[in-house]
Amino acid sequence: MNALEPSAVSVKPVAPRPPRRVVRMSTAPPDEMTLSPEAQVRLVAAIAASADRQAYAILFRHFAPRVKTFLMRSGLPALTAEELAQETLLSVWRKASYFDPGRAGVATWIFTIARNLRIDHLRQQRRRDVQEEDPSEEADAPPTGEAVLITAEREAIVRRALTQLSDEQATVVKLSYFGEKPHSEIASELGIPIGTVKSRIRLAMLRLRALVDDLR
Repeated sequence: MNALEPSAVSVKPVAPRPPRRVVRMSTAPPDEMTLSPEAQVRLVAAIAASADRQAYAILFRHFAPRVKTFLMRSGLPALTAEELAQETLLSVWRKASYFDPGRAGVATWIFTIARNLRIDHLRQQRRRDVQEEDPSEEADAPPTGEAVLITAEREAIVRRALTQLSDEQATVVKLSYFGEKPHSEIASELGIPIGTVKSRIRLAMLRLRALVDDLR
């Protein structure tokens, strides 16, 4: 075969590589990703319509780091912010069908979810802190003997004993047992925490038992 003659072996053409300026969403770092509001709406619609995992992955990579940064700037530690960011995006997956583009954009909707989760987290944290600091918050059951103390035949004795309590203790007892108001209403009326109401009532009842025994 002549060296100048074309080879009999066919060679398949090599497909050109994509230009460097093309950014693949699956591998681009979150900070480099850009999604137009219209694209965000289409992605949420795809998730709602067919549970599109690829659309969700794109939204997750775009919003998760931004939501985490938002939560950290609001004062949450990094680990908590990351957990709430993941929970936020999980809510997007679950609630995609409820998204209404006529009411808000995707970013506004997602950051609203994140803000609400942050508020819920802080409320739960405060509730745990109160229970640790005030053991009376854990028990809402009335002290033993209250039903016996506050009876018609002993009401006069109890009222006399009330005059020997502090003003704070006497007030909560009167509102609770004579006014028949719940602890939450007393707390609101006096402008004090409900745990303080329970603590004052508990201490007042201990004092009343001793006073009633002396006044019999």
